[in-house]
Amino acid sequence: MAADDDLRETATGAAGATTMSASAADAATMPAGGDSAPRRTSLAAERTYLAWLRTGLAALGLALAVGRLIPALIDVHRAPFAALGLGYGLFGAFLIAYAAYNTLTIRAALGKNGPLPDDRWAIIVTTVAGLTLALVTILLVLVEL
Repeated sequence: MAADDDLRETATGAAGATTMSASAADAATMPAGGDSAPRRTSLAAERTYLAWLRTGLAALGLALAVGRLIPALIDVHRAPFAALGLGYGLFGAFLIAYAAYNTLTIRAALGKNGPLPDDRWAIIVTTVAGLTLALVTILLVLVEL
């Protein structure tokens, strides 16, 4: 009942705007059991999913630019740029697929109240793939100069 009273208490600022007290805001966002750790973990997993998804979509856009746009704009052989674009496209597809996999495994672990999955393999794969694509891109730029 005290939380309801806190939610009803408001203060009016100089401009007439209504604001909620800090304790009322905390009570409004905290789950009924009082433990917000699983909720925070779930929300963090969702933000991570969206970050992986954005990165994957950016890699797909880069694949299109490298594979099709750059060879059309400058007079170069298409094959190396198409191969590099394919690499970025595969990297983007992997990132999107991993985003879904990671989110589902984290949600399953949270649902069972179990340990979160160890994703070191994904960190290694994305690091190696990213560095490989970076090195190939640098070499391709140097060769085409």
